[in-house]
Amino acid sequence: FRDNGMHGLIVYDDLSKQAVAYRQMSLLLRRPPGREAYPGDVFYIHSRLLERAAKLSDELGGGSLTALPIIETQGGDVSAYIPTNVISITDGQIFLETDLFNSGIRPAINVGLSVSRVGGSAQVKAMKKVAGTLRLDLAQYREMAAFSQFASDLDASTRKLLSRGERLTELLKQKQYAPLSAAQQICSIYAGTKGYMDEIAPANIQAFEAHLLEIIGASHASIIENISNSGKLSDEDEAELIGAIEAAKNSFGEETSNVRELNAVA
Repeated sequence: FRDNGMHGLIVYDDLSKQAVAYRQMSLLLRRPPGREAYPGDVFYIHSRLLERAAKLSDELGGGSLTALPIIETQGGDVSAYIPTNVISITDGQIFLETDLFNSGIRPAINVGLSVSRVGGSAQVKAMKKVAGTLRLDLAQYREMAAFSQFASDLDASTRKLLSRGERLTELLKQKQYAPLSAAQQICSIYAGTKGYMDEIAPANIQAFEAHLLEIIGASHASIIENISNSGKLSDEDEAELIGAIEAAKNSFGEETSNVRELNAVA
């Protein structure tokens, strides 16, 4: 596909088991073991495999191949031999954590150990604008949430950080087979990072997000269209987005109160 001017995606699931199988074969062949009993050329095996992923120049057809290798860690240890090898080859990693998954945070991404070496170069300007501090906010929230379990008195700034972080965590939860466009994500993240969801109960965040996107799609579709076309969030679109968020908050309050009344009648 790559060499014929097309775009390909390959997922290696997973390279840990491939490395273990290669280690077993090498030991049976009595080849000299290295670190963790892996043969010395296991890094070469993985680099040769992953470095096929590339973007060709226009002169060579402009095709591309993207590789997503999956690595299994033992006890969350990313400093083991195979994880560090693959991390050194790739352009970043997404670290998924079992504890987060079991606590209902899905996708269960550990923001502290997840890194992108491409960074903002792969993002549209609007996403960089609204999500610039998101990763730091979530990392601080996770750290402070663990600390707050053992602290009785919390100052106002810490309570605000915990409150915002809890809502951002709920906002980033995603149901299976429910993707959002980049423009929709930008609108949702803007509402979360700018504090417009601070008054919404954490349990209602996902319902509010759906309500907000419904209102934007019905009455403010130009915001989505402009962001999709230009990749930017202009001052005019930002002002319209704020108006849409305020309208969504007002109507969402009425909607939830009507639901409470219906439940009371029932």
